[in-house]
Amino acid sequence: MAFSSGNDSGGPMATINVTPLVDVMLVLLIIFMITAPLMTHKVEIKLPEATLKKIEEAPKTPPITLAVQEDGHLYWNDEPITAEQLESRLSVEAQKTPQPQINVRGDRTTKYRTINNVVTIAQKQGMRKVGFVAIKER
Repeated sequence: MAFSSGNDSGGPMATINVTPLVDVMLVLLIIFMITAPLMTHKVEIKLPEATLKKIEEAPKTPPITLAVQEDGHLYWNDEPITAEQLESRLSVEAQKTPQPQINVRGDRTTKYRTINNVVTIAQKQGMRKVGFVAIKER
């Protein structure tokens, strides 16, 4: 038998039954009240102490800039160079310790295939630090 509020129109009740909501909230409140003191228990941990030693840094070598023009001309630090000279110079630079960084700079209209060929040559010669130079657009 359903309870009615005095209005026997037979339609559905428009009020929300909040009793289950209150029951769930009270249960959650009791759970949190019981578990909160357990979470404040502190565990003592003895962390290791670090001993810092100064690392002697090797003198940094200046980066090498390889400029690639649209027509395929190459420049080693703004000095014209051929592809054969590039391979020999890169193999010499790859033997140095520490290895200098190679910065590849291309024209705006240079095809990526040309730049990729230069990067591939550098990697084949043993260069590990190859990067690209770009100018921020205004």
